Amino acid sequence: MARRRLRSGTVVLGGVGVLAATLTACGSEPDERCVDPVTYEVLPDYECDDDGSSGGRYYYGGRVSSGRVEGGSFDRTAVDSGGFGGSSSGGG
Repeated sequence: MARRRLRSGTVVLGGVGVLAATLTACGSEPDERCVDPVTYEVLPDYECDDDGSSGGRYYYGGRVSSGRVEGGSFDRTAVDSGGFGGSSSGGG
């Protein structure tokens, strides 16, 4: 009985697909959350509007800990979205 062997091209193509998906995920925009600018508490999206009259502002990057954001910024351009070998930190 003969064994069937996978061709190396199949393995390479599978690896290229995984690499492409990883690079695409790393190069995406930073997270955007509606946040109270005084308490840094995460708010529902409807609390943020374009003119800032609702009280909430969009906060970019960082992470949420106990309902509050940290490690990001209210300035989208200040947050590096990362990428392959990049970082995702910013001031806030």
